[in-house]
Amino acid sequence: METSEILFNIFMFLIFFFIIFIITYFMNVWKLKKKKTIGELRYLINKFNLEEKRLKKRQMILWISIIDAFIISFVGTFIFMLPIDYVWKFLSGFVLLFALIYALFEIYGRHIVKKYQKRKEDKK
Repeated sequence: METSEILFNIFMFLIFFFIIFIITYFMNVWKLKKKKTIGELRYLINKFNLEEKRLKKRQMILWISIIDAFIISFVGTFIFMLPIDYVWKFLSGFVLLFALIYALFEIYGRHIVKKYQKRKEDKK
């Protein structure tokens, strides 16, 4: 792979990342204002037994949008770079997509749990 191809792929990743981030962020903020449920937020609350009233939802939406944008743009750029047939690209993209969703939201959820446990201890 040449340097120009690598730079092109990095450039495309960054463009996709910013576009997807802006779209997902404003969609999630709009859903929050309309009192609709945000799937990722609901998942984190249920999986990690978080108290919804104590969460800073606006800050969480920002990080959720960053994670979503990273996952979508990384998988798209990575799959685009692979020199294999389209069937294998779709299959590997599907596996990579779910692996990243699970891993990154697990890491973020554990971070939130530690943050709110620390905040509870500071209040005592």
